[in-house]
Amino acid sequence: MRCYVVGGAVRDRLLGLPVQDHDWVVVGATPEEMLARGFRPVGKDFPVFLHPRTNEEYALARTERKSGRGYTGFVVHAAPDVTLEDDLLRRDLTINAIAEDEDGTLIDPYGGQADLAARIFRHVSPAFAEDPVRILRVARFAARFGDFRVAPETLALMRAMVADGEVDHLVPERVWQELARGLMEDKPSRMLRVLRECGALARILPEVERLFGVPQPVEHHPEVDTGEHVLLVLDHAAKTRQPLAVRWACLMHDLGKGDTPADILPHHYGHEAKSATRARAVSERLRAPVECRDLAVIFAREHGILHQVEKLRPETIVKVLETTDALRRPERFALLLEAAACDYHGRPGREAPYGRAERWRVALAAIQGVDAGAIARACDDKSQIPLRVHAARVAAVKALGGRTAADAGRDAN
Repeated sequence: MRCYVVGGAVRDRLLGLPVQDHDWVVVGATPEEMLARGFRPVGKDFPVFLHPRTNEEYALARTERKSGRGYTGFVVHAAPDVTLEDDLLRRDLTINAIAEDEDGTLIDPYGGQADLAARIFRHVSPAFAEDPVRILRVARFAARFGDFRVAPETLALMRAMVADGEVDHLVPERVWQELARGLMEDKPSRMLRVLRECGALARILPEVERLFGVPQPVEHHPEVDTGEHVLLVLDHAAKTRQPLAVRWACLMHDLGKGDTPADILPHHYGHEAKSATRARAVSERLRAPVECRDLAVIFAREHGILHQVEKLRPETIVKVLETTDALRRPERFALLLEAAACDYHGRPGREAPYGRAERWRVALAAIQGVDAGAIARACDDKSQIPLRVHAARVAAVKALGGRTAADAGRDAN
């Protein structure tokens, strides 16, 4: 029995990147032998074991045969006669099909090192087409490795897979898993571009696909269409190291613009409500975490008014803070402001800080200073408590005057 490090650990070491985890392939062993050596079984679909000391994963060398649609339709064969080359042949990309033995010798039967040097994503074999998740993985790798390109023959194969309907059989949980990982990479726009290029975006996120070619309002740099604007917003979120919920909200925030009738373009009247409805529907379809869904819905609905704070009456400012539940959920409101800043910077030439966020923070601090308990205790007619608390909050915002107006004014359009 021989053990080899495979996949991402070998790839990243060759690229000079930090190696987080090691995956191992075991050649010439049986499950019984692994158990006898103290390995703990964890694999359901094929034999995978955890090392008794390191807890790293060791998988028996295996081959796969397509038996149905989607990424679960495989018959797995794991046996001592499966060679390392057989195992590597079933992998997605050549750069992930390099192995390293325990002496440090590289085994690279499919040209992975050459493709690393050339910065190319190339499929190992036609078996790539049997697993639609690989389309998402290539797109995710494009977001991580910004100087790599997809080989023309691999892109053609991905397009054929989409046309054949393979992508339609992906389960929502797996789509979300891959999208979420791609959104957290350094250049998430590249993931969306690769998915567009092969046709998969129209099947996975048709609401986002529809944004490309839809003009922005004339006051918002009309040379950048709505789809390109969303990609710029998303990349700014990555640049500023925003958490996943903010990045998802950035991707979802303008979906309603795809529903704007052609005869009123480039105007988008009332698109925020439509965007919120679509953000909720997409989040629920992909079974996104609740915190991602809720932030996306609120930001889609409120982003327009968040950008207008310097024009709002104190009554409206308080209403927005109450509607967004900023008093009970200040940490979520802070994420809304981060998303708003990303939206602001998602247009060419906007380098100045997003001063409107400070105005919202000051207003929130002012209404947080209102002692609702004292107001309630002093109110004989308990039905009047909400009105009096609201009035006190409005008064607190009015008292601010224009102290942060200069910051906000820098952001005007």
